[in-house]
Amino acid sequence: MQEAMQKFGRFLSAMVMPNIGAFIAWGFITALFIPAGWIPNEGLAELVGPMAKWLLPTLIGFTGGEVVYGHRGGVVGAIATAGIIVGTDIPMFMGAMIMGPIGGVAIKKFDETAQDSIPGGFEMLVNNFSAGIIGGILACAAYSFVGPLVSSLTDGLASAVGAIVSAGLLPIVSVLVEPAKILFLNNAINHGVFTPLGMQQAQEVGKSVFFMIESNPGPGLGVLLAYSLFGVGNAKGSAPGAVIIHFFGGIHEIYFPYVLMKPTLILAVMAGGITGVFTLTMLNGGLVAPAAPGSFIAIMAMTAPGAYFANVAAVAAAAGVSFAISSVFIKATAAADAEKEDALEAAQANMKSMKAASKGQASSDEKQVAGKDIKFIAYACDAGMGSSALGAAALRKKLHKDGYKNITVKNFAIGNIPKDAQIVVSHEKLAERARADSPQAEHIWVKDFTNNNVYDIISERLRGGGVSSDSSGGVEESTALKEGILLKENVKVGLKSVSKEDAIRAAGELLFKSGYVEREYIEGMLARERDISTYIGQGIAIPHGENAVKKHVIKTGLVVMQYPNGVKFSDENTAHLIVGIAGKGDDHLAIIANLATITMEYSEEDLKKAYTTKDPQVLFDMFTKG
Repeated sequence: MQEAMQKFGRFLSAMVMPNIGAFIAWGFITALFIPAGWIPNEGLAELVGPMAKWLLPTLIGFTGGEVVYGHRGGVVGAIATAGIIVGTDIPMFMGAMIMGPIGGVAIKKFDETAQDSIPGGFEMLVNNFSAGIIGGILACAAYSFVGPLVSSLTDGLASAVGAIVSAGLLPIVSVLVEPAKILFLNNAINHGVFTPLGMQQAQEVGKSVFFMIESNPGPGLGVLLAYSLFGVGNAKGSAPGAVIIHFFGGIHEIYFPYVLMKPTLILAVMAGGITGVFTLTMLNGGLVAPAAPGSFIAIMAMTAPGAYFANVAAVAAAAGVSFAISSVFIKATAAADAEKEDALEAAQANMKSMKAASKGQASSDEKQVAGKDIKFIAYACDAGMGSSALGAAALRKKLHKDGYKNITVKNFAIGNIPKDAQIVVSHEKLAERARADSPQAEHIWVKDFTNNNVYDIISERLRGGGVSSDSSGGVEESTALKEGILLKENVKVGLKSVSKEDAIRAAGELLFKSGYVEREYIEGMLARERDISTYIGQGIAIPHGENAVKKHVIKTGLVVMQYPNGVKFSDENTAHLIVGIAGKGDDHLAIIANLATITMEYSEEDLKKAYTTKDPQVLFDMFTKG
């Protein structure tokens, strides 16, 4: 259950976090220019409504579809989102999070079904019309069904809140209010329920606690402070700015995405809300009128005489409880979150190494192993299969070729690096994790597992340490592939250039159709590429699944896809051979050794022939005979 919630949270995060800048822009414009803002401006305030109703949901819907199926999925996701935006009067952020991925899944399934039956020359026509027709159908469905469903949900929540208030269980109302806020129903609950109740109470006793139930910034403040201190990557970097917009600008919507990307934080804001309402009732706090927007400054301006201490205490108590609970959840998943995006502190700590790597050089920490003592070198990556295995195989071959066959060079997943490893080579993006896993070792960080100067560093150390080569020791590994790992029918030549994502997906589909993997493995290949590029140099890329999808490998397999005109893996790197890998146990080591041989020993002229040959047998022989 916990793993499922974490996956759900990461999926929501993938939709929301790329668009945080748009939320912040909207928050600034709202806080500054609305009639109750810092510098009211009637013209600029016109931006607020369209941005909330159209821009932000459309961005989320597009990103949701893109996460599922690239740009094509994003387009259909945005079309589908338009239907639910038109169908309701409230901002449709949650509707976008539903319709965006549905759009991506729908067009992906269509393409998977139809791709083999489209007549040659009609690909563009079919692609454009299929996206338009499927997007239009989903937009109509969203308008007709999803919109009314959300409206019913809003009415139901309002009724439930009113029932709890009528029963005299005021603090418990936060159990419904805080989740409703996260669903962007805060204005409906506040102005539809609490403002009428508050106005009636204020007329009778001069103040009302109802005005502070939804507008209390404490629960959201606690979440944002926890992200500021214990978060990672973009969430940590953007949280301090969100604190200012939320607490002083009163735009509570700014913290909703931070909760959505880690749904367990709903418990934190619920507990904070309950604490704030309980404090208000115990200390007899309240406002004389609604605080709009719900900033701390507006709350102080609307505070009833004699209620300042109670109101400040309610905000502080709510923030404190929310912060304490949020901190526990955020710290508990910090390591997993760090796998998905670079932590700011890691980037700062490794600035020196990244500068060196940007010049094509490997960089090392200050600890150094004397050449005469080098016995065990570990290559480490997330899965311990593809990139690190290739780097280890290449280094091992070079060392063996020079006679240093008594040095062990192996690849491992980070988290499984042996404690007796003396030198650990890892990607610069994984530096902090590798160093934490093996603090006893000297660490060398690279930007590319194969195109680097690690061998120069090691060989110079060996020569400096007076280590002699031993031509009699060690056994060179076999580069011959086991029968069935690569089938001739899985060597595809003359393919038309496509996007990197489509090329990786095509390789994954071929692995799936050949019975090497389950379909879930394909998404793991795309996730791996988003983390660290699988381009290894010399026109070759080796897409493979991240560690989380190893369980979906049925048996070891290999597919080879030739793109004569290339596939852009970055502005600088173009792959002509896409080698899809699925490794079961240690069977994939022969694949890696074979690839190391190809990248090291084939001439540039031979590789160019491999990029353009129309005979699959040429590539089949290259990969099977080593």
